[in-house]
Amino acid sequence: MAQTSSILLSAADRERLLAIVADRNRPQKHVERARIILHAADHLPVLEIAKRADVSRPSVWRWQQRFAEEGVAGLLRDKTRPPGRAPTPPNQVARVLAITCSEPPGEVTHWSGRAVAALVGLSLRTVQRIWDAHRLQPHRVRTFKRSSDPAFAEKVEDIVGLYMSPPAHAVVLSIDEKSQIQALGRTRAGTPVKPGRPATMTHDYERHGTTTLFAALDVLDGTVLGRCMQRHRHPEFIRFLNAVEGSVPAGKVIHAILDNYAVHKHPRVRAWLSRHPRWVFHFTPTSASWINAVEGFFSALTRRRLKRGDFRSIVDLQAAIHRYIAEHNDDPRPFNWTKPARDILRRVNCHAEPAE
Repeated sequence: MAQTSSILLSAADRERLLAIVADRNRPQKHVERARIILHAADHLPVLEIAKRADVSRPSVWRWQQRFAEEGVAGLLRDKTRPPGRAPTPPNQVARVLAITCSEPPGEVTHWSGRAVAALVGLSLRTVQRIWDAHRLQPHRVRTFKRSSDPAFAEKVEDIVGLYMSPPAHAVVLSIDEKSQIQALGRTRAGTPVKPGRPATMTHDYERHGTTTLFAALDVLDGTVLGRCMQRHRHPEFIRFLNAVEGSVPAGKVIHAILDNYAVHKHPRVRAWLSRHPRWVFHFTPTSASWINAVEGFFSALTRRRLKRGDFRSIVDLQAAIHRYIAEHNDDPRPFNWTKPARDILRRVNCHAEPAE
């Protein structure tokens, strides 16, 4: 492009352009174009105009031509341009979705963006945009475990009933053990989080032993009674039950929710249970630890106190656990179960495997 027009300004156009340059609320691109035309009207060389306006020579020629054709109004609007990229045809979008939701060929476990792009003849970014628009994530997978307990429905109704409608003059406790908690000491001190860089910690560590946490979550008020012990056997479990027995006021029935671990059904535990008639055990369905409320407390303990911890001995580890329990009990929150048993069973039945 070269200069093909000469700028001749009327008094009205010059006044309008000067007003645009002086207006602080104008977009900068409008001011820049007005200055180009004012400099051109003063018969400055194109190179000098480009230098003063900090633009290229073709830009100077372009806006001179636009002003010659459309006047000041042409400087205040951008030229309509067609979209830079045509939208993906619906049939190709449908093909990408169909391929992504199908089984990949051979022994490949899942589709990748590049594999789908090569198959349909689109770019990787186009495939990724289609996936984002339809919320497809082939690289992710969620695991599940379906309970095979024949009394699954009865146990779910029993435990959920305790959560949502606890009996009067009774205490509902969710009891479980977090075993083999390792006292891991990092080989070197890490660095704290900084702007633009996360906290660091060494991937290697030294083992200083393990401990087992026995915990009972009071569903009604959210407090936790915990004891750390060296081993995970029925004698330790009975000791913990005695500690819980001593902490619950006399005259209250204790409904304890437990999983199906063998320790909980040991003959000596059953004998202990027969000597304490106010205790009632409610066992969770097989492979359904998610219904045990204390598992949420164990998850929070792991994330907030154990996962990044640096413990040089079992004593340090146990002290950290007991401090966390004390802090939790300073501001407890009642456990609130909101999903009725019928909704859980309906959801499970919807995902049941079809009979062969």
